[in-house]
Amino acid sequence: MATAPEKLADALQALNTLQEQGQVALRSSDLSRTHRERLMKSGFLKEIMKGWYISSRPNESIGESTAWYASFWGFCAQYLAERFGENWSLAPEQSLLLHAGDTTVPRQLMVRAPKAGNKNTNFPHNTSLFESRTNVANGDALAIKDGLRLFALEDALINVPESFFENHPTEARTALAIIPDASLLLAKLLDGGHTRAAGRLAGAFRSIGSTKIADDILSAMKAADHDVRELNPFAQSIPVANAGRVTSPHVHRIRLKWAKMRAQITANMPEMRLEPASTDAYLKAMDDIYVTDAYHSLSIEGYQVSSDLIEKVRGGNWNPEDTPEDRALRDALAARGYWEAFQRVKESVRAVLEGQDAAEVVEADLGDWYRALFAPSVTAGILKASHLAGYRNAPVYIRQSQHVPMSVEAVRDCMPVFFELLRAETEPYVRIVLGHFIFVFIHPFVDGNGRTARFLMNVMMAAAGLPWTVIHVEDRDAYMASLEAASVSEDILPFAKFIAAAME
Repeated sequence: MATAPEKLADALQALNTLQEQGQVALRSSDLSRTHRERLMKSGFLKEIMKGWYISSRPNESIGESTAWYASFWGFCAQYLAERFGENWSLAPEQSLLLHAGDTTVPRQLMVRAPKAGNKNTNFPHNTSLFESRTNVANGDALAIKDGLRLFALEDALINVPESFFENHPTEARTALAIIPDASLLLAKLLDGGHTRAAGRLAGAFRSIGSTKIADDILSAMKAADHDVRELNPFAQSIPVANAGRVTSPHVHRIRLKWAKMRAQITANMPEMRLEPASTDAYLKAMDDIYVTDAYHSLSIEGYQVSSDLIEKVRGGNWNPEDTPEDRALRDALAARGYWEAFQRVKESVRAVLEGQDAAEVVEADLGDWYRALFAPSVTAGILKASHLAGYRNAPVYIRQSQHVPMSVEAVRDCMPVFFELLRAETEPYVRIVLGHFIFVFIHPFVDGNGRTARFLMNVMMAAAGLPWTVIHVEDRDAYMASLEAASVSEDILPFAKFIAAAME
C-alpha cells in the first residue's frame, strides 16, 4: 500500500506532466480529484476561481500574491482560449502596453469577444477581467504574443483614445519609438479613413523627434483628400534618442523612465551633507559597519542570520558542516557569500575614492560582486556552477509585486543602456536613486538583485562623498512599497524620499 509521501509524489508527477506541456491555467478535469485535493492540501495547487487552478509553493504564506502575479498572463491566455477559442483579443490599450514592454499585472484586464457576457470576473488580490462584446483584432490587425491575442502595434496606436497618451506617456512614446517608418501605419490609416487618429499620431511622432514619419502621415492623408489637423496628445514634447532605429521597446522605456524620474528627483532633492574622508578612513568605516550592513541586507532578503554567525564567517571560523539543516546551511552560505562580495565591493569603493568614474567601476566589477555572492553555494553543491554565468537565462518574479521583470532578451538589450545612462548622469543623487531603482527594475540576475543594488547604491554614495548607508530590515515594508510605486506607477518620489531618510 502506498505511503502518504508516495501518494503526494504521484500527485506531483501528474502536476509536473501538465507543467511540462506548458499549462499554467489548470482545470478541474486536468487532474483527478484525489490528486487535486492532495496538491491543494500540501500547498502545491491554488484555486483561482471555481474549476480553475494554478500551481504554487508550499511555503507561500496565506494571502501572498506571488504565485498569482507570476502566473497571471499565462493563466489569462489559457483561460480565454478555453472560453472563446480564437475569437477574442485584449483591448487596444492593454495591447499597446504589452507592445511597449509593460507586463505589469493590471487591476482590471479588458478583453473583447463577440460571445462575451459584458461582465466582470473577479480574480485574487484585487485583480479582475472585464469581457465586452465588441470588435476584436483579427487578420493583419492581430498580433499573438505568448498566447495573448493583441491588436497589432499600428492598430493599437490608431484605436487607443487620446487619454492613453496622457495617462501612459512612457509606454506611448515607447510604442511610437519602435516604429521604423510610416508605411505600415499609413496603410491602415488610409484604408480606415482615420483622420482624427492621423492628426493625433502626426503630432505624437513630431513630439518625440520623428519628424519624417509625422510629415509622411500628413502628406499621404492630404494626398488621399483627407482633412487632417495635427494635434500633440502629450502634455509636453520629449525627443526620444534613436527613435525608429532601435526597435527594442525595453531600451526606449529605460531611457524614458530615467528622463522622467530624473526630473522628479531633481525637483525634490534633499540637502546632502557631504563628509569627504580619506580612502583608508572610508574603508575602515566600511569594515566597522559590515556586521550591521550584512545583518540588515540579508534579513531584507529573508535570510535568518545572527551577528554571531556573521562574525564566524568574517573570521573564517565557519564551514558548512557546522550547520547541517537545509535552512541553516542556506542562511550560512548567504552570509559567507555576502562577506566575500563585500570585500570585492570594498575594492570598487577604493577605485572610486582614488578617482575612477563610479559608473565605469560598477560596470567592470558587477560580475565579480555577483559571483562572490553565490560562489560558496556553488562550492557547497547547493547551486549549479551555471548560476555564476552572469545575467539570467530564465524568467524571474518578485515576491508580492505586480511588476513582472522583463524577458531574458530584454535584459541583454537594457544593461548596456543602464550603464550608459549611469555614466552620463551628472547629478550624484540621481545616480544614487536611479542606479538602485533601474537596476532592480531590470532585475538582471536570477537572485541577489536587491543585495547587488544596495552595493551599487553605496558605491555611488562613496563617489558623492557620502558615508555607507544601511537600509534597515525594520523599514523593509516601506522600502519595498516605494520600489513598487516606482515600478508600477512610475512614481519615484517615495523611493527617493526613502533613500534620503536612510542617508540621515
